[in-house]
Amino acid sequence: MIKAVLFDLGGTLHRGTVPPGRGLWFAERITGRLADYGITLPVSPEELAEVLPVNAEEYKAVSEQTLREFPPAEIWSAYYFKGMGISEEVLEPIAEELSFLYDYERPMVMRRPGLKETMLELKGMGLKLGIISNIISRSVVPHFLAEYGIDDLMDCVVTSAATGIRKPSPEIFRIAEQKLGLGPDELCYVGDTISRDVRGTRNAGWKLMIRISEPNTAHRDKGLENAGYEPDCKISELTEIPEIIKKENAQQWRETK
Repeated sequence: MIKAVLFDLGGTLHRGTVPPGRGLWFAERITGRLADYGITLPVSPEELAEVLPVNAEEYKAVSEQTLREFPPAEIWSAYYFKGMGISEEVLEPIAEELSFLYDYERPMVMRRPGLKETMLELKGMGLKLGIISNIISRSVVPHFLAEYGIDDLMDCVVTSAATGIRKPSPEIFRIAEQKLGLGPDELCYVGDTISRDVRGTRNAGWKLMIRISEPNTAHRDKGLENAGYEPDCKISELTEIPEIIKKENAQQWRETK
């Protein structure tokens, strides 16, 4: 029987886009915040706006190969500010804040319709709830959950920033299992990508995988569309989840009789 439903954050509970002009705005925001700490970048905000997305993709490729999430100061020194001569030691006092701003302010984020209502319905069904998220900031997931009014509904929050492990490694799913005191055959995961979420759920051997559609993250799955990684269910809205869980548990109950 499914006893808990865990969710990805970005692309799943909310959708994020970076509209034209926001990259420069964010570069100016970061440059100004660094200046508050007496740190001066050797590039203009305009130049930073050009290289930051490129450098971030380079870091993402490395982290996805190693399935590791690096410490914030290392991420910013070695990757996001690559070649700018800003050491980890200099960045250490502000690195987590930079990571928070990167995940919270850089994209324009919109929560999915029916988010809180879905969580309340699942909780009312007696299910435990949680998060497993690949993210560079330790503090941004709790912030989003509080902002969405669902932080008190969560029984488990596991992030790559806190564990140093990224999906699709099964190890980050094992951590969630330990926190919940549940086994793979009792767990459901909801996410938007094949590369991280479907593969991760399959690697961990969890009972049920629900994939929610998200065109903005489709590029992360290039080459995997027909690679044999299929979710158990595909949905367009979070509000579809409770009925899926009810049907799954009813089916399992019948099979035990």
